[in-house]
Amino acid sequence: MSSISDLSQSSEYLSFRSSIPLRRIIVNSDGSKSWKIYDSGPKSVSCPLVCIPPVSGTADIFFKQIMGLSSRGIRVIAAEPPSYWNVKEWCDGFRRLIDCLELERIHLFGASLGGFMAQKFAELTRSYPRVASLVLCNTFTDTSVFEYRDSAALFWLLPSLVLKRMLMGNFTNEKVDKRIAESIDFMVERLETLNQTELASRLTLNCSPSHVQPQLLSHIPTTILDVWDESALSSKVREDLYKSYPQAKLAHLKSGGNFPYLSRSDEVNLHLLIHLRQFDESPISASFLSLHKLQSQPDEGSVSYFNQQDKFVKIT
Repeated sequence: MSSISDLSQSSEYLSFRSSIPLRRIIVNSDGSKSWKIYDSGPKSVSCPLVCIPPVSGTADIFFKQIMGLSSRGIRVIAAEPPSYWNVKEWCDGFRRLIDCLELERIHLFGASLGGFMAQKFAELTRSYPRVASLVLCNTFTDTSVFEYRDSAALFWLLPSLVLKRMLMGNFTNEKVDKRIAESIDFMVERLETLNQTELASRLTLNCSPSHVQPQLLSHIPTTILDVWDESALSSKVREDLYKSYPQAKLAHLKSGGNFPYLSRSDEVNLHLLIHLRQFDESPISASFLSLHKLQSQPDEGSVSYFNQQDKFVKIT
């Protein structure tokens, strides 16, 4: 039995799991497709930040964004998909999810495969826009960059252990700092919870021939967030992403590895706040504080913050 990672035992993660319930939302008639989500922050916000995980991730890998941003009045949803085997099926399922949540438009934060699917969803819904903005973390625009693309059609046949070993090959074996090491241990732990069908379907999406048409997304406010140190994606893939979105804002982290939302959460959260700030006091704001101004200013010397019950608590 594998040991429990340090992040799983951290007070922040334990607080997250005890305060934010995991919800399962069925999006098809026969009940076979169930999304797992964590929804935190004011439910009166109808254009929240939605986080989409990479191949090896589950919804709770964004617990640091959920805890950090929801305390600032921002509604954050982390969404983990069921098994989908092609891009259109995934996007149709995701559209049904946000319909079930009664969300007209959303801000998308996608990591690796999650970033690719966020782009494809924005592309496929452009005639009836559902994506207000994009934050793309360590992601790509073309699946041809992956070495397993020639065998993608056979992933459904491979046992879970083989699929996990394929993914583990992307995790660095080099010596890294403590926070990056903790993020890798946590992601390995999450990977162990995924079954064969989940892994095979995600790898199929990741490696089957597909590409984004970024010229169709040039009107969407976009921030590209990536790291300068060792990560699974090459510098050429990053450069291709920059060229695809010349209008995008660039948010660079000096280090952070493959999972900066875990290893450098304070910096990532700051960049997310800066990205979302441009929508303040507009109908597509993700923040309760900008949508609903306080009836009266707080007393001098006090601090106000938002809690889960849609109430303001004043600390003197």
